[in-house]
Amino acid sequence: MKVRIVIPARMASTRLPRKVLLKETGKPLVQHVVERARLVKGAQGVLVATDHDDIRSAVEGFGGEAVMTSADHPSGSDRVAEAVRKHPCDVVVNLQADEPEIDPGDVDALIGAMTPDVPMATLVFDGMTEEEQGTPSVVKAVVKDGWAVDFRREPTPGGLRHLGIYAYRTDFLLALTKLPPSAREKERRLEQMRALDNGHRIRAVLARRPGAGIDTPEDYARFLKRWRSKG
Repeated sequence: MKVRIVIPARMASTRLPRKVLLKETGKPLVQHVVERARLVKGAQGVLVATDHDDIRSAVEGFGGEAVMTSADHPSGSDRVAEAVRKHPCDVVVNLQADEPEIDPGDVDALIGAMTPDVPMATLVFDGMTEEEQGTPSVVKAVVKDGWAVDFRREPTPGGLRHLGIYAYRTDFLLALTKLPPSAREKERRLEQMRALDNGHRIRAVLARRPGAGIDTPEDYARFLKRWRSKG
């Protein structure tokens, strides 16, 4: 089974412009993500899928592999689908370009969950603060018997923190992204609702660490502080 990690990296970001190219550590943010992805034992390649030549140049500048994709994709998974049409594989992991501290072991666990009966899987973390429960940018997953059955932005008692990292069987992803965005996908701004709204199942894999996605200047400042403390 050939597994590829694809990192969708778009330039537009309303809360933190050009965030994947921020490099106060001496490396662009996307390089930190690529370096973590290269530590995943179950993947045979790491590819950045982008819509902007500046990102492509930055990736190739540090020895990474990049592919240009359309700027018009409604979600990261649609961008990943275009990338794997050009670079085929059996299973693809959609790893966000703003997750510089992702645990490679958690990604390996996600890959390991892709048994023949699982079309799609995602990471969840059992633990949220009260502040996170009330924060719409922190997505909550409702999990039953190991399957994610709903995703919400509002406070969800008993919900698990969704990390926004997916694994797909490539044929399933290509079929899914041919479908139009669903009503709940557009309403909640959550791309995974397209799968649920079309009757598909999503395996939930428990992560060891919560991750720390970077969406705001404050998130990046906290990442810098953690990174500098390790040096």
